[in-house]
Amino acid sequence: MLEKLSVGTLEAIFDTLPVDLTFVDETDTVSYYSRGEKRIFKRSPAVIGKKVQNCHPQQSVHKVNQVVSNLKSGKSDVAAFWIDLKGRKVYIRYFPVRDKAGNYLGTLEVTQDITDLQKITGEKRLLDEG
Repeated sequence: MLEKLSVGTLEAIFDTLPVDLTFVDETDTVSYYSRGEKRIFKRSPAVIGKKVQNCHPQQSVHKVNQVVSNLKSGKSDVAAFWIDLKGRKVYIRYFPVRDKAGNYLGTLEVTQDITDLQKITGEKRLLDEG
């Protein structure tokens, strides 16, 4: 059914999600980021076409390379980190993106503010009031 969605519709969907998305292709080049108004880590259009290693502080490039290498090789299916940022808890995950044949296409970074999620208790059903 994907054939019926335009690129514009897909971008609108990605921009609506309550997460920030960044895609780094198989050559370690940043090729997409969602443009939601409440992005945790702001992105500039200038980041498109840059090597992901050039988007991080020099002292952490070896960690970036290790994460990407583990995802590319299949050693890891996810790399997850969390940080405290301006009084909020930010959850950052990296996933390998593969085609149907299992070929590595790139890495998807998913960043989410989980502060409010950590406060959820009990249940709230779809049709419950409140």
